[in-house]
Order: sequence, then structure tokens, then C-alpha cells
Amino acid sequence: MSKIIIVYASLTGNTEEMAELIAEGVRSAGAAADLKMVEDCSAVQLLEYDGYMLGAYTWGDGELPDEFEDFVDEMKELDLRGSTAAVFGSGDTSYRLYCGAVDLLEEKLKEWGAVIPQESLKVEYGPSQEEKALCREFGANFAKSLSAVT
Repeated sequence: MSKIIIVYASLTGNTEEMAELIAEGVRSAGAAADLKMVEDCSAVQLLEYDGYMLGAYTWGDGELPDEFEDFVDEMKELDLRGSTAAVFGSGDTSYRLYCGAVDLLEEKLKEWGAVIPQESLKVEYGPSQEEKALCREFGANFAKSLSAVT
């Protein structure tokens, strides 16, 4: 059974809700899912899992939330080449960069050599009923991509 960690930052609860739904999807595909708020987690913990998923809301004009800054600094010290990752988050289309934090995390992961088997998931505000199903599917697809590799 694949082990997946889902690390997220949530200000209003929207990204947390996405993380919980994604974890449901991971578990429905037969993998184990551990949910951690970014401030309660160290980046080195990512290496203890078969795959990891990072979720962030977007702050300001497309920036990572402050909670993720130290975590990202730790991540750049790790050897993430060949690790399997996915990124998700919530945002607001009224800003110039919609879900910019999601794009930043994905960019950094690719730069550090992580494998990202699926397109990042972006949701405006909190997930609608349809988007809740997409979150579960996102988690299930990630878990299936891991079992296809192992």
C-alpha cells in the first residue's frame, strides 16, 4: 500500500477542505493518507512517503502563504529528484494571478526534479459539489499513479 502525505496551508478553511476531500480520494484508491498542516510538519518528512501532495491558498498578488516559506526553504535542501508530487490550492479569480501559489509550488518542484504525474488542481474559494468530486478524483488518481510506478 502506498503512503501519501498531504501538506497544506489554509487560512479560511477552503484549502483544508480540499485536502480532506483529496485524502478521501487517496484512501478510496487503497493508499494511506496522512494530512498535516504545513506549520506542523517538516519538509524532511516528505522523504518518508511514497508520494506527497502540497496544498496552498494564494496570498497577496500570487504569493505563497507565509506558513509555507520555511517549508519551501527546507525543501530546497532535500534531494527530491524522482519523488512523486502533486499540487492543489484555492484562490480568487479577481486577483491578477489566480492560484499563483499553486503555480509557484509546481514550478519549484519541477526545478528540484520531482515528478508531477497530473495537472495541479485549482478551486476558486471553497469547492462546489462538482469540485468536491474533482478533489476526490484528484486524490484517487494520484494514488493510482503511485501504484502504477511500484
